[in-house]
Amino acid sequence: MTKKKQRADYDSPWKQILEAYFPQAIKFFFPNTAATIDWNVPYEFLDKEFQAISRSAKQGKRYADKLVKVRLLSGKDTWLLIHIEIQAEKEDEFELRMFTYNFRILDLYKQSAISLAILCDSNKNWNPDTFSFIHNDTVQYFKFGTVKLLKYQRRWKQLEASDNIFANVVMAHLKTQETLKKPGKRKEWKFALIRRLYEQGLDEQDIRNLYTFIDWVMILPKELENEFWEDFKQFEQEQSMPYITTGERIGYDRGKQEGLVEGELSVVLRQLQKRLGQLSLPVRAQIESLTLAQLEALSEALLDFTGTDDLSQWLQQNQS
Repeated sequence: MTKKKQRADYDSPWKQILEAYFPQAIKFFFPNTAATIDWNVPYEFLDKEFQAISRSAKQGKRYADKLVKVRLLSGKDTWLLIHIEIQAEKEDEFELRMFTYNFRILDLYKQSAISLAILCDSNKNWNPDTFSFIHNDTVQYFKFGTVKLLKYQRRWKQLEASDNIFANVVMAHLKTQETLKKPGKRKEWKFALIRRLYEQGLDEQDIRNLYTFIDWVMILPKELENEFWEDFKQFEQEQSMPYITTGERIGYDRGKQEGLVEGELSVVLRQLQKRLGQLSLPVRAQIESLTLAQLEALSEALLDFTGTDDLSQWLQQNQS
């Protein structure tokens, strides 16, 4: 039996860090666009507007999308659509979706939008940036800004030298990918990246925010997580900067666990519905009562299900 990989709810930390450091993200990834924005004027996240354009989007993938209203140096207001592709795999219709989102904004709100994408996948050959259609008298061409985090592997020294806070985010993401099957190495890098925040002289709130991101994405087995936490507590004591207290850690762990369960439950329910059709309310209630470990086991077992009897039998055998 192959060892099951621990899954992570990566979209939540990306959404949080992007909202906390939006200007830094645009300046880091898209400096040409950032140079046209008047950062002295407050920007506005348009969550309701984004929900309107994305409500019929394909489900089952991980995204961290933001629609933001900014003021250009020219004095004109414009909308910025930031899409972060979290799931580490190629998506065949990605270019079409980027075009569709952009068009929906124009169609619904008569507002042109700048479309930008941050790709977190590990496929070095996938670099989407254009949607086009050509047929006789009709030509359609849409190009959007794209940055590929994988390419920063060759620019590690540049990341270390950067004073942009988002360099820490990219470093954590790259080391998360790199240590996927190396938990011991991940523990070392997790500690090194968090220690680096203190060495950079960041203020307490920035350290807390980046600690939360790194800790969430760089998930460790329980034993190594406990070792890491003990090492980290000792480090904070030596630095005389106890920013993350034991009480906060306990509360955060509980919140993170709840987030992981919610994310895994959503994925499993969609997989089951696609494979078996609409689930009855009693069956759905049984699935919603499963633990994270049980949901992860079900997500693998359901690949062999041929009917609802297989699901019922699995629930009978595995539900506590």
